[in-house]
Amino acid sequence: MERGWKRYHTVWLMLFLGWVVSYIDRTLTGPVVTWMIENKVEFLAESSNPHALGGLLGSLFFAGYMLTQFPGGYFGDKFGYRVIVVISIVWAGVTTLLTGLVGGLVAFIALRVLTGLGEGVFYSNDRSLITQVTPPEKVGLGMGVVLTGLTLGLTIATIATPYVVQMFQPLMGTHAWKAPFLLMGAITLIVGAMMYKWMRPDGFAVQSESYGPPVGRLLQTSFLFLIIIMTLYYATNAMQLSPATIGLVLTALAVLYIVYIYKAKSEEVGPILKSRNLLFLYLSFIPVLWHLWFYGFWSVAIVQDFGGGTLVSAALIASFNAVAGLIGFPLGGRLADRFADGVNGKRNVLAVLTGLLTVFIFIFAFYVMSGGSNPVIMSLILFTSGVFFFALQPVNHALTADFAPPKYKGAAFGMLNLFSEIGALLAPVISGAMRDHSGSWGSALLLDGILMSASLLLVIAVKPSLEGRLTTVINAQETDVNH
Repeated sequence: MERGWKRYHTVWLMLFLGWVVSYIDRTLTGPVVTWMIENKVEFLAESSNPHALGGLLGSLFFAGYMLTQFPGGYFGDKFGYRVIVVISIVWAGVTTLLTGLVGGLVAFIALRVLTGLGEGVFYSNDRSLITQVTPPEKVGLGMGVVLTGLTLGLTIATIATPYVVQMFQPLMGTHAWKAPFLLMGAITLIVGAMMYKWMRPDGFAVQSESYGPPVGRLLQTSFLFLIIIMTLYYATNAMQLSPATIGLVLTALAVLYIVYIYKAKSEEVGPILKSRNLLFLYLSFIPVLWHLWFYGFWSVAIVQDFGGGTLVSAALIASFNAVAGLIGFPLGGRLADRFADGVNGKRNVLAVLTGLLTVFIFIFAFYVMSGGSNPVIMSLILFTSGVFFFALQPVNHALTADFAPPKYKGAAFGMLNLFSEIGALLAPVISGAMRDHSGSWGSALLLDGILMSASLLLVIAVKPSLEGRLTTVINAQETDVNH
C-alpha cells in the first residue's frame, strides 16, 4: 500500500486552491448585490424589481460560464488539461480585478460575463486532469477532496464579503462593494502563478506546453459569445422585457447551442452525446446547479427575510450550508470508491443522497414558511442538507467518468456542465423574480424541492450497462499504462 505524499497529491492541492478562488470570485456577487439592494446604491438603487435585476447579474455570469463548458473540455482534450486550467484561473483573476476598477451597469455585466467565460473552461479540465493523474482506485476520493475547495470558497465568500464591504465603507463610501472584487482579483492571480509553477504530474515536460494557441482559441470563442450575450441583453432590455424573461431568452440560447453541438459534433464526439446514461446524468445535474446557485446567490437574503437578523448574522447562518461541503465532498468521493464494484453501486449511492437532499429541502422550506426562525435549527437543517448535497456531486462525476471513453473525458464533463449550468443561469433571476412578485422566498424554496425531486427520478433512470462496464475497464487499463 502506497504511503506518503505523491505527485498527484500536489495536483489535487493546486486544483483545490483553484476551486477556492474561482468560487469566491463568482459567489461574492450575491452578498454584494444583497448589500447594494439593502443600501440602495449604484445601479440597483432605482430598480422597481431589485431582486430580479440582481439575480439577472448573477445569471449573466452563468450565461458566459455555461457557453464555454463544451469548448473548454474540447480544448483540454486538444491542448492539455493543465494548460487550460492555468489559463482559466489567470483569466478569472484579471476580470475580477477589473470588475472592482470600473463602474456602471454595462461594464459590470460585461466583466461578469467575461469572468464566466474564462471560468467556464476550468471544471471539465479539472475533472479530466484528476482522472488522468490519479490511481483508478482513488479517482472518486480525488474528485471529492479537490471539490472541497468549492465549499471553502463558497463559505468564505458568504461570510467574508459583508465584512469586507463594511470594513471599506468608511474609506470608499457607496463604492465599498468594489473592495471584494479588488482583493480577490489579486489573490486569484497569485493562485494562478502557483498552479503554473507547481501543478505538474509525474514525467511532465514543461517544454511541451504551448499557451499561445489555446489562449488564442479561447479569446476568439469568448469574445464571440460575449458579443452574442451583450447583444441579447441590449435587445431584450430595449424591448423592456423583465429580468426573468431575459434569463429565459439566455436559456433558449443555451438550448440552441446544445442542439448545435449534437448536430455538428456527433461524428467527432458521438460516444458522449449518444449515451443514454450520460444524457440522464447531464439532465439530472440541472436541478443540482439550480439548488447550488439558488442558495449560493440568495441564501443570505433568504435567511435574513425569515428572521435571520442583520446581513452579517444572516451570512453566518447561511454559511452552515456551504461549510457542509468540507464533509460532504470527501464523503461522496469515498462512497463512490467504496461501492464502485457493486451492481448499480454508484448509481444507488447517488439516488439515496439525492433523495435525502430533497427531503431536507422541503423540511427547511416548511420550517421557515411556518414561522420558524430559530438560528440554531436553521443552521442544523442547512448543514445536514449541505452534507447530502455536496456528497452527491463527486458520485455523479465518478459515474460520468465511468461512462465517458478516455479520449472524450474533457468533452463529457464539458457537456455535463453545459447542461447543468442551465440551472445555475435560471436560479438567481427566476427565484429573485418570484421573491419580488410574492414578497417571500417561500415559493422559490418549494420550487427548489420540486426540481430536486425530478433530479431523483432521472438518477433512478440511469442503468449501468455493458457500455459503462466496458468503459470502466478501458479507463483502468489506460491509467495503468500511464502510471
